[in-house]
Amino acid sequence: MRDVLTFPFNSEDTIVVASDNSGAIGEKEQDAVQVPYETVSYYSFRVAVMECMSAGAQPFAAVLQNFCGDDAWEQLIRGIKKGADELGMTELQITGSTESNFNLLQSAAGLSVLGKRRGELPAETLTFTEDIRIAVIGSPLVGQELVEREEEAAPLKLFKAINSMEKTVTLPIGSKGIMKELNGLFSNMEFKEKDLESPLDLKKSAGPATCFVAVFPKKVSEGISKIAGDYLHMLEIRT
Repeated sequence: MRDVLTFPFNSEDTIVVASDNSGAIGEKEQDAVQVPYETVSYYSFRVAVMECMSAGAQPFAAVLQNFCGDDAWEQLIRGIKKGADELGMTELQITGSTESNFNLLQSAAGLSVLGKRRGELPAETLTFTEDIRIAVIGSPLVGQELVEREEEAAPLKLFKAINSMEKTVTLPIGSKGIMKELNGLFSNMEFKEKDLESPLDLKKSAGPATCFVAVFPKKVSEGISKIAGDYLHMLEIRT
């Protein structure tokens, strides 16, 4: 099941809204993870925009809720624009608000991405068949380990490329882990840990969507492998 809100816009289009938030990550003394605010918003944007695009929508706006203080605003906007540039979204509109009356001891921010989808929305769940192949692109990383191993996170450009492939369904992985998200994806299959073989920890948090699941038919496997390269981790299903 996707973490998005959808509602009709007109007879042909649907608006898709996806959100993310972060807390205790930033530049304040009491933050648990110390990173620039540009990094904070970049990764929040990537979570929301991947959710939006995964639902088949074209993002057109981002809304920032800033609880880090006035001085953080420009950095936070830079992080959003960095992500938008990686996806070629030169016309993405950005707005938002800052809590400037009171100072928090730790950083906090929220971000929503709005997109528009033409035509019917994809089904809430898929039907698992023997022809289906499942891969995880990128590695699950969270907190300080993302700072230290950022090169293992799936790039936004790679997500865009795979998300646009015919007959391929994507699903960003967040704090609930790969197994949890995977088991919400199929209507007729519930995996247990013993059913899957993977070099990755399937229950580990992927933080700000540092990896995503790709589901595709067998005939697409070679194309996925070629595009994903070293970011590709196939899930072997034990029968």
